Amino acid sequence: MRTAPTILHLDMDAFFASAEQASKPSLRGKAVVVGGLGPRGVVATASYEARVFGVNSAMPMAQARRRAPNAAYLVPRFGLYREVSEQVMALLRALSPLVEPLSLDEAFVDLEAGGTAWDEASARLAGTKLRADIRAVTGLTGSVGLAASKMLAKIASEQAKPDGLVLIEPGTERALLGPMPVRTLPGVGPATGDHLRRAGITTVEELAEAGEDELVRLLGNAHGHALFAMALAQDERPVVAERETKSVSVEDTYDVDIHDRTRVELEVQRLADRCVGRLRRAGLSGRTIVIKIRRYDFSTLTRSETLRGPTDDPGVVREAAARLLDSVDTTGGVRLLGVGVSGLADYTQEDLFAQAQAAAAEEPAAEEHAVAAEEAAETAASPAGEAVPAERRWPSGHDVRHAEFGHGWVQGSGLGRVTVRFETPWSGPGRVRTFRTDDPHLEPADPLPLVERRPEDTPGLPPGAELPESGAGEAGPEPPAPEARTLGPDLPVSGV
Repeated sequence: MRTAPTILHLDMDAFFASAEQASKPSLRGKAVVVGGLGPRGVVATASYEARVFGVNSAMPMAQARRRAPNAAYLVPRFGLYREVSEQVMALLRALSPLVEPLSLDEAFVDLEAGGTAWDEASARLAGTKLRADIRAVTGLTGSVGLAASKMLAKIASEQAKPDGLVLIEPGTERALLGPMPVRTLPGVGPATGDHLRRAGITTVEELAEAGEDELVRLLGNAHGHALFAMALAQDERPVVAERETKSVSVEDTYDVDIHDRTRVELEVQRLADRCVGRLRRAGLSGRTIVIKIRRYDFSTLTRSETLRGPTDDPGVVREAAARLLDSVDTTGGVRLLGVGVSGLADYTQEDLFAQAQAAAAEEPAAEEHAVAAEEAAETAASPAGEAVPAERRWPSGHDVRHAEFGHGWVQGSGLGRVTVRFETPWSGPGRVRTFRTDDPHLEPADPLPLVERRPEDTPGLPPGAELPESGAGEAGPEPPAPEARTLGPDLPVSGV
């Protein structure tokens, strides 16, 4: 059993919202909410300024707007978030070959495996340097937890938020865990938590006092044994560098239920093309095609078909998805559609020449399906059933460029107008201007990097790693980092 606190857990602070604030000087220090902005949208991330008003992740967007009506509400920019995440993960891999990403903004690192840390002092030094490097490379902050196990490292990073470092001293784990609620432990969700509460168990200390036999009786053999061990601060789970991908899928939720069967079919074809794109980028193929349909009454159906061999052919996936859709009645309306592929492999059993032809045809086919879907939607929206010219869409928060005013981002759009604030991550707050949505001088743009750095000037970046080039400007001064803390017998800790 490991005794030194050499397991590190990193959690980027309010990642999506922080990235938006770093990208948009006018939003720094203000309430920012990122997520789906339609009637059925949910909050993906809220800045700490928005959390003061009670806005949290997974909350319905309508409820968030009631609680924080003056916050900035933005559509996610996943391309930017993935780019920043890759920079952070590169810093983690420089510390150790054993990095276990949990999401774009969260990961475990085994510092001992990389020879980066072997005791408390070296672990604290590695964590402090990592936080400084993340700020230098991305302009964002991350909270670091250090402990002798994954469970405790994650608890420590929660205590460190925001923008801090907490190390749990060996020998203090039981005293630390005791007063915490049982929901703190991995594997204790709402249902298990309620079940334990009805049995009179609400804290980790009470969980340990109940005994292993009682927990097995209450929760079953595997779950009972595992929770009892964790209540005693025993967590032998290793940091796993590679997680096997079991499936690849995409799905869309629609603000207005889709009733037109042709539109539903075209949407499924479009989702199939997107799913194949993800498969190919990952170098994978799969045997089982799955569609997911959530109907107007919130009932969710899935249908699947297993092929004779793995495929990454967009035509094959589209045809299978269409066959599956034929067995589902959508007349009442559809609010969500999804297409996935499972039974993954890193090879296909199809003719290579046929694959080459499919690859050559994939992009035009995907574009054709997308255009057809848009035309179907426009036709359905026309009272006379005639095609209506599509208005250019400008999602809130997304990047644009104007021929005269340069780079900016969309503050809002509607009624044939789009409002843009012209600023960059390295400028001060910019001016706001309004244009027609069809202004020929305005066009979508790629996100700018959050920090202007040359690779050779970037601390902690592995050799050969590159950062995207940026325009002129200087990053602002770094604020002082909060003091790192150690959780031991002299520091009381509240429940997580």
